[in-house]
Parts: sequence; C-alpha cells; structure tokens
Amino acid sequence: MKVTEAKYKFIQTWGALGTLWGINKAMAQIHALLLVSPEPLSMEDVMEELHISRGNTSMNLRQLIDWGIVYKTSKAGERKEYFTSEKDINELAKQIARERSRREIQPTLKVLKEVSSIEDDGSAETKEFIKQTKALHELANTADSILNRVVNQEANWLTKTFIKLLK
Repeated sequence: MKVTEAKYKFIQTWGALGTLWGINKAMAQIHALLLVSPEPLSMEDVMEELHISRGNTSMNLRQLIDWGIVYKTSKAGERKEYFTSEKDINELAKQIARERSRREIQPTLKVLKEVSSIEDDGSAETKEFIKQTKALHELANTADSILNRVVNQEANWLTKTFIKLLK
C-alpha cells in the first residue's frame, strides 16, 4: 500500500470513528488530514483534499479550534490562514478528554445533582428516584475525577501505569 492510499484509508476510518464519538464525519476527516500532514494546510487545501464545501470546511475548522486540537498559523509572505493539528498524541488525548469533561460530563453532573436533591415526599417512587440519581451522580463524579487525574499526569507516568496493569 502506497502512502496516498494509506492516508485516504486513515482519513476515511478516522471519519467513521468520529461519528461513533459524537462528532461529524467531516470534522473528524479534517482533523485526520491535519494530523498526518507534515505542513500546515490552507482551507482551500483541506477542501480540495477532502472534496467538501467551503462552509463545511470553515465551520468544522472553527469547531476543531474551539476544541483546542487545531491551531491557526501563518506562513511568511502569505495572506492565507493555515491550519495544523496538535501533533503530540498524548497531549491530543488529554485535550479531548478535558473538552469532553467540560462539554458533557460537567453539565450532566450539574443536572444529576439538581434532580437528586428534590424534596423527599416519602413515596416509593421519589425514594427510588433520589437513590438512583444520587448513585449516578457519584459514579459520574468518580469517573470525572479519575479522568482528570489521568489527564493531569505526565505521559511517562501514564505509560508506566498501563504497562504495570498489563503485567
């Protein structure tokens, strides 16, 4: 398999995986393209490579920048904006974990705390509701705490820990 074919296959696979992670296919494909590109790419480069519209490219580049995993850059003597992805895979994973916590886990924790704090009217239904939503809040809070500890640790610590677990 030549690099062009491998690159195409990687971009298509990353795009399909993105939909499983809750992001759209084009966003994941743009990220994949920028991740494996040795040089920053312009919006036109991305559009041409992936055969997607300017609006779709622009919107998804903005979202990737908002996630903190794609950066704008410039080239000397050029007026165009260029884009590049975070290249450190460990840092990329940490940033995605941080954003998923901020966008998904934190709002869920807030709702679970709110709904589990309702007044207990003594009914079986209310008692069960409070019990289960408190348990879900504790589980989600514990998972978020673990995720934050992992994200804030150095890559070497993480690698060593995984190796110990595999032994």
